Amino acid sequence: MSTLILFRRIGVWAAFLGAATACASSTTSNSLPLTKVADIPLGGETTRLDYASFDPGRHLLFIAHLGDSAVIVFDTKAQRVVTRIADISKVHGVLAIPELGRVYASATGSNEVVAIDEDSLKVVARAPGGVYPDGMAYVPDLRKLYVSDEHGATDTVIDVRTNQRVATIPLGGEVGNTQYDPVSKHVFANVQTRRQLADIDPTTDKVVDRIDLPGAEGNHGLLIDAPQRLAFIACEDNNKFLVLNLTSRRVTASFDVGGDPDVLASDPELGWIYVAGEAGIATIFQTKNGTVQKIGEGMLGPNAHVVAVDPASHWSYFPLKDLEGHTALRVMQPRPSLTK
Repeated sequence: MSTLILFRRIGVWAAFLGAATACASSTTSNSLPLTKVADIPLGGETTRLDYASFDPGRHLLFIAHLGDSAVIVFDTKAQRVVTRIADISKVHGVLAIPELGRVYASATGSNEVVAIDEDSLKVVARAPGGVYPDGMAYVPDLRKLYVSDEHGATDTVIDVRTNQRVATIPLGGEVGNTQYDPVSKHVFANVQTRRQLADIDPTTDKVVDRIDLPGAEGNHGLLIDAPQRLAFIACEDNNKFLVLNLTSRRVTASFDVGGDPDVLASDPELGWIYVAGEAGIATIFQTKNGTVQKIGEGMLGPNAHVVAVDPASHWSYFPLKDLEGHTALRVMQPRPSLTK
């Protein structure tokens, strides 16, 4: 692609990608309020990279290298790859749970959920994950892991104390991402073929409500802003970003975003929501007092459909499967004036 940027050494800064423009919620900016820190090689083959999850206490970023069936462990403090955990067949989702010292990975090649110990960085358990396990959410009070079974039309429930499957929740359609809301203490799952968000009570593992999502097509990505009582939904089939009010249970805003939006991430202090898409376009929204506005959008990198954010440094991480013939982690930071 013509937008590819040559590798640079860590610590060498790229030119600004552009400043954010103050805008109304319906206005689209042509540039991102970010500047590049570095492109860091990740190793392995130039095959698909998928979800990423960050453990801030250990400064470890876990990246699913789906095409290589491995989890990449990246040290964000040292800015280098620590190791690659192999034999996790077609790994899609990863979720770090710092309080457990565990990382869970969904392996769609073997239809398993794999538990990894953060101290040894070794696989310690495997559990059935359904037909096509993908995204995951953790309920701390009940020590349960909820796994989106995309093709099986269910959420698989795993007790992390025993690493055994304890329930299967039928959702009635293809399942996108699953997320936990610490305020309601419920689990929410995108049911993308029904254009709904399923509300699951984890004490009973039953669906207690189904929220219709007008304007959604392929509602896959999901992120919950619990303090503001908002849910953000990325719709991969019509390139929409929806804002759902969790109190009224109504869609309150809809925005156009780049092609095939996938992973969402947040920077709580800045109030930023990142949307990463398969087309390589990233979009950034800012939330404040329950309102949402788009503050930037632009080409981030080839196939940059995954993003993770370090809330302390405000750096964002975008795994790229093929940057000038190599896998790479594109590291970005907000324009300095925006973090003051």
